Amino acid sequence: MLILGLTKTTLLDFPGHVSATVFTGGCNFRCPFCHNGQMVLNPASMERISEDEVIAFLEKRKRILDGVCITGGEPTIHADLPDFLRRIKDIGYTIKLDTNGTHPDMVMSLASEKLIDYIAMDIKNVWEKYPETAGCQGGTVGNIQRCVEVIKGLGIPYEFRTTIVRELHTAEDIAGMCDIAGDTDRYYLQSYEESDNVIEKRFSAYTLEEFNSMLDTLTGPKPHLRGIE
Repeated sequence: MLILGLTKTTLLDFPGHVSATVFTGGCNFRCPFCHNGQMVLNPASMERISEDEVIAFLEKRKRILDGVCITGGEPTIHADLPDFLRRIKDIGYTIKLDTNGTHPDMVMSLASEKLIDYIAMDIKNVWEKYPETAGCQGGTVGNIQRCVEVIKGLGIPYEFRTTIVRELHTAEDIAGMCDIAGDTDRYYLQSYEESDNVIEKRFSAYTLEEFNSMLDTLTGPKPHLRGIE
């Protein structure tokens, strides 16, 4: 596995768990508002962390931690992801996977082998705006659409989430993404945040008042706001 980061303890990344977070390098998206720019665009420039180092750490912390979040980058682009998750499972950890949804077969395989216990998938935008928002080819959208339905049918806890950017998302887009998420109480909106590692520094965030105004226009299930003040 190409591992480029390790957060040793977090209460935020895996709901209900004291967890560590493992960051895999590389991604098949080029979201211009991504805050892990170096990890996505130039992973070779970053110091690698070996699998053995991560496993040794998790062995030592198994009385303190009970979960591991696997994020990126995009973890499912790595063919050796299942082998890495098996090593974590052998220690006894519960695993959360973050994904952009481009590899539904990988997600389904991991779930069928009981290598993941919780999955969080990003919904980047309404389907017709995916190429602009995620920097991906239009043909990729079919896989993402399929992954949404796969996740809904896995039988394990899941959530959908969207980073909302003023320049890329409208109230109508939020309504459309709510339709994609469907009838779930685990759809979350989080706000864009500027940082030194953003791929393109040309974006801004809505205010809390603007978020609430947009949510008031929705007629179906409303998403939750996460970390928006």
